[in-house]
Amino acid sequence: MGAGMTLTREQRALLAGQGGEMAGRMMRLLVRLGQVYGAKRMLPISSAQISGVSYRSIGEPGLGFLEDIAASGVKVRALTFLNPAGMDLRDWRALGFPRDFARKQERIMAAFREMGAVASATCTPYLAGNLPRFGEHLAWSESSAVSFANSVLGARTNREGGPSALAAAICGCTPAYGLHLGRNRGPTALVRVAAPLRSRADWGALGYWVGERVKDGVPFFAGVEPPGIDELKALGAAMAASGAVALYHVKGLTPEAHRFECRGLESFSVGRKELDSVYRRLHTAGKAAGGKIVRTRTKTKTAAQTRPDLIVTGCPHASLGEILDLARKLKGRKLGIPLWICTSRAAKQTAERMGLCAVIEAAGGSVVADTCMVVSPLEKMGRKVTAVDSAKAAHYLPGFCGQQVIFRDLDRLLKEALR
Repeated sequence: MGAGMTLTREQRALLAGQGGEMAGRMMRLLVRLGQVYGAKRMLPISSAQISGVSYRSIGEPGLGFLEDIAASGVKVRALTFLNPAGMDLRDWRALGFPRDFARKQERIMAAFREMGAVASATCTPYLAGNLPRFGEHLAWSESSAVSFANSVLGARTNREGGPSALAAAICGCTPAYGLHLGRNRGPTALVRVAAPLRSRADWGALGYWVGERVKDGVPFFAGVEPPGIDELKALGAAMAASGAVALYHVKGLTPEAHRFECRGLESFSVGRKELDSVYRRLHTAGKAAGGKIVRTRTKTKTAAQTRPDLIVTGCPHASLGEILDLARKLKGRKLGIPLWICTSRAAKQTAERMGLCAVIEAAGGSVVADTCMVVSPLEKMGRKVTAVDSAKAAHYLPGFCGQQVIFRDLDRLLKEALR
């Protein structure tokens, strides 16, 4: 085992089972992965980020797998953060999460804690205490976090599966292939943006349109006004959902963009027409399975006439700035529709100290930590129509949670929900 790969003495010892049977299994997984992709060596990682944390996602087989690993006594060797759980780990009762679901979710978190993982439960670890440096090697698995780490921070990670990220965390290394290698980080397509981007939803629509076309390529964006952190995470999350984009560059902004020229690349131009087409396709509420508008005897039931059961923002998890912005918009107002803003526990605790949660709750909203609408049991909680400002959420909610989706920018959703 390990043929074709150069391993350090410590890595060979793990492979031979000297760190315990479970660590040996994890090292064998990494070696096989490296052999599949032609890796010549392993790279030490500074951190791991593991998906497959929600009971909704992994079910009984995943729960048993994690409890078996935890029972072996093996511990992670690298800083290890977790993806969102299937519920708010503290306030699940008040929010209406099913009790049987909660008990299984708590067992999953206990298994990860036993391994030494940080019980962070967030898809934005870079906003919650795990901020990699430029050039650091990681083993992250959440698609939007992978995109942000590679693109905005200039760190290096492939889009790991949950098991391979866990194996890397336990062994402290990952195979040297893919985006860990500089030769694979150049752009494959040029995207010229020919429309103003007015909201985070617009950035998501742009990403969704581009991801469908570049697939697992590396887009280079030109012609955009300098975005903020929240816009960049929306862009990357949408491209990872509609395609498999794990790295992108923005001219004059992202840290590696200056290294590359775009001559001879396939090119796309994205204007308002293309953005609007994404809004129409992701907006499924009021439509039959074939995508046609549902008609009644008296009038056409358009998407604009469909009232959501729930409005959710924070996919990827909201930053403190997004929570602050929402609190300002809701101060002294009342919502006629329940609203969740999903975020990390770290951001929620700071928002509580600032009084932001109290403002949002007084308006009828909830600051929901640890989870995301995409991995929560919305349909078991009586939700059928969910309104979002996230292209990623709009992409996954119909299949994962059986939801009809209203996809619009947050200001418009709030305008329609405020009394």
